[in-house]
Amino acid sequence: MVKKIFSPLWVLALSCAFLFSHSARSEAEISPTSAKGIYNSAKLYGIVDFQLFKDAYNAYESTANRSKSLLTIIDYSKPSTEKRFYVIDMAKKSLVFNTYVAHGINSGKKTATKFSNIINSRKTSLGTFLTDTTYYGSNGYSLRLDGLTKGVNDNARDRYIVVHGADYANESFMKKNGYLGRSWGCPALPEKLSKEIIDTIKGGSVIYASS
Repeated sequence: MVKKIFSPLWVLALSCAFLFSHSARSEAEISPTSAKGIYNSAKLYGIVDFQLFKDAYNAYESTANRSKSLLTIIDYSKPSTEKRFYVIDMAKKSLVFNTYVAHGINSGKKTATKFSNIINSRKTSLGTFLTDTTYYGSNGYSLRLDGLTKGVNDNARDRYIVVHGADYANESFMKKNGYLGRSWGCPALPEKLSKEIIDTIKGGSVIYASS
């Protein structure tokens, strides 16, 4: 009987070849339009938590009456001193905007910890929203939102929860005070970006807010 002897280098080479083949096959099996596929193509690793993106992706896919291939994610688990507002083009698989966003004054100071769907609570709402039309109001150029998550944000219209710009949502305010200013529950954006962002996401795109 002849014994086959494999050197350690030969075994290592075989192992590496197997791992490379398995990895390449796994990558090839990822659909470009799946949550993982878009996440990878948009280079969101280290920017947006994948589980959060996956949850937002599922909300986006479940919103039948959306009319734009844009997904906005708000990560309220992060403090207001971090850029936690993301606009992703799902068709082009790219990150369009990443900036600061304010939360409600009764939701917390630097970090939002309390959320509500109650009128006059002045707290932030979580869940899935659909963007609608724009108007000029007391907060300037603003974007109406419809809350799609029953019992969680479906009072958004009655609460006048809109996207708008605010001077307290600017980086200068944050540097002076140690936190971003707070709204009455609206996702308020830096003034220099608010109009461009609103015009990009208005008219039927999905916003997913999570903590």
